[in-house]
Amino acid sequence: MAAGAFDFREFLRTLVPLPGVYRMLDTAGKVLYVGKAKNLRRRVGSYFRAHHVSEKTNHLVAQIAGIEVTVTHTEAEALLLEHSLIKEFRPPYNILLRDDKSYPWIYLSAGTFPRLSLHRGARKAPGRYFGPYPSAGAVRDTLHLMQKVFKLRQCEDSFFANRSRPCLQFQIRRCSAPCTGEIDAKAYAADVADTVRFLEGRSNEVVDDLVARMERAAEVLRFEEAAVIRDRIAQIRRVQERQYISGERGDLDVVAVAAEGGAACVQVFFFRGGRSLGNKPFFPLIPADESPERVLAAFLVQYYLAHEPPAEILLSHAPRDTTLIAEALRARAGRRVDFVLRPRGDRARWLEMARRNAAHALAAELSSRTGMRRRFEALQEALGLDAVPERLECFDISHTGGEATVASCVVFDGEGPRKSDYRRYNIEGIVPGDDYAAMQQALTRRYTRLRDQDEVLPDILFIDGGKGQLAQAEGVMRELQISDVLLVGIAKGPDRKPGLEVLYLSGTGRATTLPPESAALHLVQQIRDEAHRFAITGHRQRRAKARRTSVLEEIEGIGAKRRSALLRQFGGLQQLARAGVEDIARVDGVGVELARRIYDALHGDG
Repeated sequence: MAAGAFDFREFLRTLVPLPGVYRMLDTAGKVLYVGKAKNLRRRVGSYFRAHHVSEKTNHLVAQIAGIEVTVTHTEAEALLLEHSLIKEFRPPYNILLRDDKSYPWIYLSAGTFPRLSLHRGARKAPGRYFGPYPSAGAVRDTLHLMQKVFKLRQCEDSFFANRSRPCLQFQIRRCSAPCTGEIDAKAYAADVADTVRFLEGRSNEVVDDLVARMERAAEVLRFEEAAVIRDRIAQIRRVQERQYISGERGDLDVVAVAAEGGAACVQVFFFRGGRSLGNKPFFPLIPADESPERVLAAFLVQYYLAHEPPAEILLSHAPRDTTLIAEALRARAGRRVDFVLRPRGDRARWLEMARRNAAHALAAELSSRTGMRRRFEALQEALGLDAVPERLECFDISHTGGEATVASCVVFDGEGPRKSDYRRYNIEGIVPGDDYAAMQQALTRRYTRLRDQDEVLPDILFIDGGKGQLAQAEGVMRELQISDVLLVGIAKGPDRKPGLEVLYLSGTGRATTLPPESAALHLVQQIRDEAHRFAITGHRQRRAKARRTSVLEEIEGIGAKRRSALLRQFGGLQQLARAGVEDIARVDGVGVELARRIYDALHGDG
């Protein structure tokens, strides 16, 4: 079998029967495929035996112009090198995990009054890191719980250092206000210690200590203190009911794969310290006709060599080289890592749940694989984000000469518009036409509610406007102490032509212009246009209603019932204005005197 100009027979004679890694190259020197082998001569030679080669392998072999090899001491060493080279070259015939650059952690800073916050990136600052979590949403949920139960500060250090009185978080009992001395260092340190134990999965120890403290306080008649501790115990119990999995107290991942139609989904459920941290789907790029077993093997290597593996991993399929992969992960973690293929009891049900989630996520992906997800991934790349955003929100303002101002908020996720989450805000109490004040009011109303009710925040908040409107959003978020939402202003470009929009990213001071063909720009345009449409629709409805009713509302003696009866009888304000006094007086509850006042008001004679 010929493979272009590549003389594979001569090449195979030079190969040694030792462990190593091979790289298949095309005529331009591009890496087509990276593989590992226990025996390089036997493994590479298998590609050129035509009687058992798949169609995918035929396509690969037909493009080979050269092969490079690296001999290693062991097969495990070859596996590690293979992972490194796949990550570097991203060959088209390998299974590629499109992994986020970094996962979010909970960070507890050092110092007398540590701060608890979401963290991405290098973990170099002094303090403790807990995680990683599958998503920023999972971190926010946990931080909200921490605020309610342990009341550690989550504000920026600069905000903390310059307070002269407690902020709103103290007033709503979500911070103990160490900034103004409302709690001393010793008591705060006790709360920090409880937080650490809780995040380590040792909440039963925390509860036991709190129960002892409550009983001691009650014994010496400090009943108010005992009541506070009692409430904290109740909150922790509620958290345990939400997060704990019966019979589990260790670290465990449940990994299931579904593959179909040239696509695959790997669904991972994360448990740490017996607590469920949520789940996350992964959609690796795969060549055609890859088996679930091969997809799973590639995922285990690429994901867990980049992220610390748990002690146990439940698997939906039995990949080849399980023992070898476990050995590599053991070297990575510095401890034993076990794969479980046929779990029983509750674990079997979790694995089945992961399988179903993988199948459902894959079906959704296949239905829109060239659509919204690709746009979200393009947006991640265009804005240089660490992770693919999961939720986007966009605000716009609409009015006519300052009349009936309405702000709109639209929400997109990986499946497109989430119309059930859309909101409109009627703007009141501002100077007519002041778009900055309108934006400030709308943002304050929305994000105060989202924060206070522990609802999900967006990863990116788009503002239809340039630097001025972006500054309003920055001020609102700073006041509300919301720091983990990226703010982006969308300004119209030269001549206000579509495709020339300029994006201003908060905190960077830089403007970004995306090429007209960019999928990321198309997503930005889509969410901006949807916000604009939703705002205009709301404004027109509000303006029409105001114009129907405002004149009648100013007439003494006409309440809501009479106003409704008049408009219903004549079919609207315009038709009512055409009526005479006698016609108006025939409406139930409207006499001649009132009819005259209505007629005069409608004709400017009042």
